[in-house]
Amino acid sequence: MILLGTFNNPRAVQGAADYFKTQGVPVRLRSDDGTQVEVWVPNEFKAKASLLWQEFLANPDHDRYLAASWQSGEAKSPLSYASNDLNLVQRFMSLHWFLKLIFILCMGVFVSFYLFDANTIFSHLQFKAHDPGSWFTPVLLHFGALHLVFNLSWWLHLGNQIVSRSGAIYIYMLFVLSALVSNWAQFIMVDSRFGGLSGVVYALLGYAWVFGAKNPSQPAIVSKGVVGFMLLWMIFGFTDMFFISMANWAHLFGLLTGMVVALLQPSKQISDTGI
Repeated sequence: MILLGTFNNPRAVQGAADYFKTQGVPVRLRSDDGTQVEVWVPNEFKAKASLLWQEFLANPDHDRYLAASWQSGEAKSPLSYASNDLNLVQRFMSLHWFLKLIFILCMGVFVSFYLFDANTIFSHLQFKAHDPGSWFTPVLLHFGALHLVFNLSWWLHLGNQIVSRSGAIYIYMLFVLSALVSNWAQFIMVDSRFGGLSGVVYALLGYAWVFGAKNPSQPAIVSKGVVGFMLLWMIFGFTDMFFISMANWAHLFGLLTGMVVALLQPSKQISDTGI
C-alpha cells in the first residue's frame, strides 16, 4: 500500500473512496484523529489513483462523489482508525525513495560523528567553493540531535505532501536548487562553517506556502500558523537572541527558492508520484 494523500474532510473523502471503487481502484482510509484522513491504495493502482486523486482535490464537492456513495449503499464507513498494521516503519517504507535516501544519509552522517573523527568528517563534507560536489554535501551535516530531528521531521512531512500533490520531479528540483542556492548564500554572507538541511526545509515551506495561495480550493500543505512560526524563527535567528549559531542566510535563500519554484509552477500541475 502507498499513501496517496491526506484530506481534512472525512465525509468528502468517503465519497471519493466510493467513487474510486466504481473506477476499479480499491482504497483504504485511515484517521488517527477523526478529522485528517489518509488515503491508501495498492501499489499497482498508483498511476490511476493519482489521476483520480488530483480530480478530487480540484473539485471535492463534485456530484460524482455523492452519487458514488449512494450507489455503494454501504452502511459501514471505510475509515480505519489507529491500528498496529500501519505503524511508523510501514509509513516510512511507503515514502518516496528520495525522501528515504536523504533521511538515511543524514542519519548516517550524524551517527558517524560519534564513531569516527568528527573533524575529519566535517572537513570532507563542508562547503568548498572550488569543489562542486561540496556545494550540496553540507545539507547532510547536523551538529545536534534536536537539529537533526527538527529538519528530518519536516523533510519527510512536507516532502511527502509535495510528492503527493505535485509529483516527485518537484522534490528533486527543490532539493537541488535550494541546496545549491542556500549553501552558496551562507558561504558568501558568512563562511563555510555551517551545515544542515534547514535551507532545503525552508524551501519546502516556501513552496508549500505559495502552492496553497495559488490553489485555495485544495487543502493546505502547511497551515498559516506553521508558516508564521517558521518565519518568526528565521527572523529571530537573524537577531542572535537565541545565542546559538544558525545558518540564517541559508534559511532565507532556501525559503525564497521554494517560493520562486511554486510561482513558476503551472497552476494545473498533474502529480506523478511514480518517478
